[in-house]
Amino acid sequence: MMRLPRRAFLGLAAAAALPASVRSALAQAYPTRPVRLIVGYSAGGTADIVARIIAQRLTERLGQPVVVENKPGATTNIATQAVISAAPDGHTLLYVTAANATNASLYASLPFNFMRDIVPVAGLVEFTLVLVVNASLPVHSIGEFVAYARANPGKISMASFGVGTTSHLSGELLKLVTGIDTVHVPYRGGAPMITDLVTGQVQAAFDALPESLPHIRTGALRPLAVTTAARAESLPDIPTIGDTIPGYEASSWAGIGAPRGTPPAAIETLRREAAAALADPAIRARLNDLGSAPWPLGPDAFGAYIAAETEKWAKVVKFAGVKAE
Repeated sequence: MMRLPRRAFLGLAAAAALPASVRSALAQAYPTRPVRLIVGYSAGGTADIVARIIAQRLTERLGQPVVVENKPGATTNIATQAVISAAPDGHTLLYVTAANATNASLYASLPFNFMRDIVPVAGLVEFTLVLVVNASLPVHSIGEFVAYARANPGKISMASFGVGTTSHLSGELLKLVTGIDTVHVPYRGGAPMITDLVTGQVQAAFDALPESLPHIRTGALRPLAVTTAARAESLPDIPTIGDTIPGYEASSWAGIGAPRGTPPAAIETLRREAAAALADPAIRARLNDLGSAPWPLGPDAFGAYIAAETEKWAKVVKFAGVKAE
């Protein structure tokens, strides 16, 4: 039988003797020190900017600094592993993204099971993707694009900002549901992809709306449709793909996760404060400027969404034979 040191025993006994209301107040003292929000992308990108917007507001609401730490690499797997390995006390959080839902299928093996090892805390934002084409391509709608692709199999170059990204898989989903044949041209990031799309080196791409919007406004790129279920506020006249192809929907999204075993009280505190931050008109406006919409999901709804996305994209990955590079 393990024997506790007298001091530790007396400490436990004293804690047990406290009134329930006092013990509850102590449990609700979270956070007691700075909170780390681990982001699996480099500083300066859209993911990093959104994370810092939310972190700043959470800092104000929680009374402790919420510090963004960038740990890019391996399609967010390095960041995920860092959070899984951290103490499950609510002071280390993961900036969860769509990549976490696709990695289970893209990688032959991973040292963790995301659905088991990370608990969902809160949804934050949903990002709109837009199907854009070079202005020289003779199509002006998603219907015309599909018809043109069917009439010209293997002749349309469909760019993406990386193998296995939402940009790539959104194109593969379109191929899956329509039967068209396009040629995938992966890039290392959105900037070089857009450069070649504007100059006509490639003809089409699914891009994050904020990156394409300036070129749409100059007429260098033509938007055909957005991938989300609803139209984008910044492009209200552009239809969704689902308007023409029922059931098609794709988006990038982000939220907060924590290591398995994190106390429910800490999770509830984070959920409540994240929802309050997203309800702030100033925060909503900043997020809309980035082409994202506030997405205040609670733990159960966020967890169910991640599970559905993991299953959905597994089918697309299998169809396309995609493997992580």
